[in-house]
Amino acid sequence: MTIKRNPRILVFDSGVGGLSIVREIQRQRPGCDLIYASDNAAFPYGTKGESELVSRVDQVLHRLLAHSPADILVIACNTASTLTLPHVRRHFSQPVVGVVPAIKPAAALSRSKVIGLMATPATVERPYTLQLIRDYAANCTVIPLGNAELVQLAEAKLRGITPDMKRLKAITAPFTEHRDGAKMDTVVLACTHFPLLRDELSQCLGSHIALVDSGEAIARRVDYWLDTMQLNGSHQPERHLALFTRDSKEIAELRPALADLAIDALDVVPV
Repeated sequence: MTIKRNPRILVFDSGVGGLSIVREIQRQRPGCDLIYASDNAAFPYGTKGESELVSRVDQVLHRLLAHSPADILVIACNTASTLTLPHVRRHFSQPVVGVVPAIKPAAALSRSKVIGLMATPATVERPYTLQLIRDYAANCTVIPLGNAELVQLAEAKLRGITPDMKRLKAITAPFTEHRDGAKMDTVVLACTHFPLLRDELSQCLGSHIALVDSGEAIARRVDYWLDTMQLNGSHQPERHLALFTRDSKEIAELRPALADLAIDALDVVPV
């Protein structure tokens, strides 16, 4: 069916990593209105316990949707996805798309069967991630690298600060120092912030290393739900919006990066 407006997709994250998902959805499925929402008042999520995070995400999503209704919800944060998805799916009527570390496609892509896993420390150690490795990469050597500083570097890059390549090389050094590091041919970027540093990480690791993230898979899942719900849109001009849960000077610093994604409207929804 044809609706009288464009389909609306809410892409939710604690920081700016969700913008890598916004970019991929725009590439694969134009004609949608995208609402990028950052819970910057509670950033970062990786330091919070499960019960605290479930309560926070529930509260924030209800406030955001009351402000800007959406047809599909995308939880563009690995921490929030692994800990809150069951709750969100029970308490919201919209289809909910979560982020899963791209271990399965990386294992299928790798020829050497030595893959790196780059994530936040919490994601690297989470039972959910370890189960994905057992299920889809049992025939691979997986070299884990947990680092939270990359999140800050990605956030800073979007605000116009050039990443420190010496620092990035030091962060990625455990890959090359591992006994099987020379055989590694694929790295999973298991945080939505990390694709924002794709060019810099490729320089550090070498162009022969394939960098795999979940953006394309998430966009395909959104595409599936749009087709399933028959949300074909109205062919009106796209209208994109960025929402934040706390006002801060950093929002203004993000305007150029948001403008690159045709997000010109900004608003604050205090939570």
